[in-house]
Amino acid sequence: MKSKLTLCLILFATLTWAQDATEIVKKVDQKMRGNSSTSDMTMKIVRPDWSREVSMKGWSLGTDYSLILVTAPARDKGTAFLKRDHEIWNWQPTIDRVVKLPPSMMTQSWMGSDFTNDDLVKESSVVYDYHHSIAGDTTINEYDCWKLELIPKEDAAVVWGRIELFVSKEDYIELLVRYYDEDNILINTMILSEIREMDNRTIPTRMDMIPAENPDQRTVIIYNEIAFDVDISEDYFSIQNMKRIR
Repeated sequence: MKSKLTLCLILFATLTWAQDATEIVKKVDQKMRGNSSTSDMTMKIVRPDWSREVSMKGWSLGTDYSLILVTAPARDKGTAFLKRDHEIWNWQPTIDRVVKLPPSMMTQSWMGSDFTNDDLVKESSVVYDYHHSIAGDTTINEYDCWKLELIPKEDAAVVWGRIELFVSKEDYIELLVRYYDEDNILINTMILSEIREMDNRTIPTRMDMIPAENPDQRTVIIYNEIAFDVDISEDYFSIQNMKRIR
């Protein structure tokens, strides 16, 4: 009888932790995404012997729709990326061509940066495509944090074999993410910093993506402006609008 009670308590604790982990991931995702959003961003690609800067605008609606427009430098201006459900397109104005990105391209570099196509358009969902669990507690930059482990579901078409996510307990702020491949080898580390209030939300406004194989290089994305829960419809995220948006 005692052993059965112990087993029940262990199972209850396991289920509760799993549920808590999923709720944490949902709150983090909602905090950074909102129901909809518009943003102005700067991306800096830093290499040992050179660097380049890209200015961008972004729009999103839920997890199914997103649009990114490159506004500078001049040679890339007008280039756009559109996501609708599980389909992704790239508009290249210099050659007047729309290209649909196949799933095999999700792991490839986005515009020569350390972010993948999947990172930028969020083709996969950390909420729905992964199993979540709390792996422990830690402290990052004086923030008490949960360490969460995300393992992809069997039928999920995702890039990563495992994700470690570190979230502050007080405000559900994402502070550190580690991305592993199918062989459990660390590929990328994302550090989130410069936490401040934007549109009444306390969020990290800087993301540094650092490849494990080349720790002396990185790509930095900085949110200059962001607005949440804006009035925007599904019709905004069309191929026609992607080609004419400015």
